[in-house]
Amino acid sequence: MAIKALGYVVIETAKPEAWDAFLTRIVGAMRGDDAPGAALYRIDDRPFRLRIETGSAERLAAAAYEVDGPAELAALRARFVAAGLPVEDGSAEAARERCVTAFFRASDPAGNRLEFFHGGTPERTPFVSPAGVSGFVTGDMGMGHVVFAAPNFAETHAFYESIGFHDTDVARYRFSDDPADPGMGFTFMHAANGRHHSLALGDIPGPLFGCLHVMLEMKSQVDVGRCHDRMRAAKIPESATIGRHVNDRTFGFYMQTPSGFDIEIGCDPLVIDPAKWVPTAHMSPSEWGHRWAWQDALEAGNAAGDPPKAS
Repeated sequence: MAIKALGYVVIETAKPEAWDAFLTRIVGAMRGDDAPGAALYRIDDRPFRLRIETGSAERLAAAAYEVDGPAELAALRARFVAAGLPVEDGSAEAARERCVTAFFRASDPAGNRLEFFHGGTPERTPFVSPAGVSGFVTGDMGMGHVVFAAPNFAETHAFYESIGFHDTDVARYRFSDDPADPGMGFTFMHAANGRHHSLALGDIPGPLFGCLHVMLEMKSQVDVGRCHDRMRAAKIPESATIGRHVNDRTFGFYMQTPSGFDIEIGCDPLVIDPAKWVPTAHMSPSEWGHRWAWQDALEAGNAAGDPPKAS
């Protein structure tokens, strides 16, 4: 049973206008044909990769992963049922709105919301970025990745292994010199494609917004740099400065979305052979850069004589 790739994400928000401006003017996504109660945004030849639903919450409502066909979808659904996890079959109408053949909704053991689907046809209208992005890297590698919090880390990790994800990198990051600092454990997991990770889990308490971040890959450092300029000009909060990761080699930065979670914009990542990859281990997230906003806030608080606060 193989998970092909991250196909799309569903975002619930009470600020659809802010998301429209953020995605079209800053990220450079193209507005597609809307669906009932949702605005759809494209970054390639798919009808959409980001589905923005108007609601009362601010959260990632689902990360949707693609499988090969109906048999694979049924087998995957059975794994959730056997594990006692909630499953909701998508209606034919909801599938049409998602431009897929069939799908179901579910949650992992940590409560992170998911969708799994098969089928779909490309959009005939060419993708053109309204912000001038030369293109996003998708295709067989999917739209990017999602990082979830998993306070019941071992259970959640084991479940994702059981449904077809595989470890790429196992890490424990420490952001202080305190020898008693336990650090934060992460596992980066790949699907059946060359993207270093289509999903990652953090051994940390669950965030308020349904995920830690969503990553989109642009074609060049010029695209990433220009997006960074657009972020600064629009005074979008920067979550982490430009840098390069140790494990997946991605060059990029993080910024805050209108719903509060982050989006990572990057390029030039490591591409793996999923059939031959041997998991690695790292102790540092970045070889350079990626200064986090919470680190600056913590230092500013300490300089003012305030007690340290948890990040």
